[in-house]
Amino acid sequence: MYRNQGAGRLPSWTIAEVKKTNYGGHMYVITGATGNTGSVIAETLLAQGEKVRVISRSAERLGRFVEKGAEPFVADVTDTAALSRAFQGALAVYTMVPPVYNAADPLGEILRVGSALAAAVEKARVSYVVNLSSVGAHLAEKAGPVSGLHAVEQMLNRIAGANVLHLRAAFFMENLFFSIDLIKSMGIMGGSLRGDLPLPFIATRDIGAVAAEALRKRNFSGKQTRELLGQRDVTMSEAAAVIGKAIGKPTLRYVQFSYAQAGQAMQSMGMSASVAKALNEMYAAINDGLMAPLEKRSAQNTTPTSIETFVSEVFLPRFKAKAAAGA
Repeated sequence: MYRNQGAGRLPSWTIAEVKKTNYGGHMYVITGATGNTGSVIAETLLAQGEKVRVISRSAERLGRFVEKGAEPFVADVTDTAALSRAFQGALAVYTMVPPVYNAADPLGEILRVGSALAAAVEKARVSYVVNLSSVGAHLAEKAGPVSGLHAVEQMLNRIAGANVLHLRAAFFMENLFFSIDLIKSMGIMGGSLRGDLPLPFIATRDIGAVAAEALRKRNFSGKQTRELLGQRDVTMSEAAAVIGKAIGKPTLRYVQFSYAQAGQAMQSMGMSASVAKALNEMYAAINDGLMAPLEKRSAQNTTPTSIETFVSEVFLPRFKAKAAAGA
C-alpha cells in the first residue's frame, strides 16, 4: 500500500470579512481548500463532524466552508509566518502546491511554495502531513513541474519527527478541460502526448477522498509514498472517443501535435512560455516512458471514478456551460 522512502504577503486573519469559529484544541488544516482536491477534503471532514481549518488567499471563497462550521484562515502559500500560525494545533495538515499557469519561473514558484510549507510544518511541529505529489515524483530532473514536486517531497522528508505521506497521483482527468476550446474551434482533441499510450487517469475527487481518509486515520509513519492510479489506464484516443460519444460527436479524434505546436497552443490559452516548456518536458517524459508509475496496479492504488463517469458527471456539464456562454 505504501512505499517507504529515505530519509507571505496576506494577513492571517480577516475577521471583518469572514466569521471566526474558535475551536481550540486539535483540528485538520487544509491548504488549497478551494481547489479540486482541498475542497473535497474539507467537505468530507466537515460532513464527518471533524474540526477543520481551511486556508485560501480569498476570504470570500472560504465562505461556503465557514457556513458548515470550518475555521477560515486567509494566507498566501508562500508566506511562512502566516502558514506557521495556520498550522498551530493541527492534528494533521494537507499540503499541496497550487498550479500557476502564468508563472515566469514555474520551477522556482514550486520551490518557493514547497519551502514555505515545509518551514511552517517544522515550526508548528506538525506530526502528520498528507502531501499531494505526482506519479513520477521520484525523478529529480527532466519531468517538468513534477521534478519540482520531487524537491518538495525532499523538503518535507527532511523534517525530523513529522510523519509524511506523499500521494503520488496520476494524470488528472480535469486536464481534459483544456480540450474544450479546441473541440469547439477545430472539432478535434490534441496535445503533445501520444494518442496510443495507456495512461493512469484519475478524477481529483478520488484524490480528495483518499487524502481525507489518510488525514483521519493517520495510519502512516516516517516518510512514505502512495501512488493513486485512477480506475484504469486510458489512452488519449480512448478519452476522445468517450468525450465524442457524450457530446454527440462520435467521430471526435485525438491528434498528436509536435511539442512546438503544443507549446503554441498552451500559450494561446494564457500559459506563459516557461510553463508551456515545462509541461512539454513532462509530456516528453511520459511519452518516453521515463515518467511512469512505480507501483503495479492494485486494489490499494485503484480509485473508483471511471473516465465514462467523469465525462458524464463533470466534463459534460462544463462543456455545455461553455457552449451556452458562447465561450
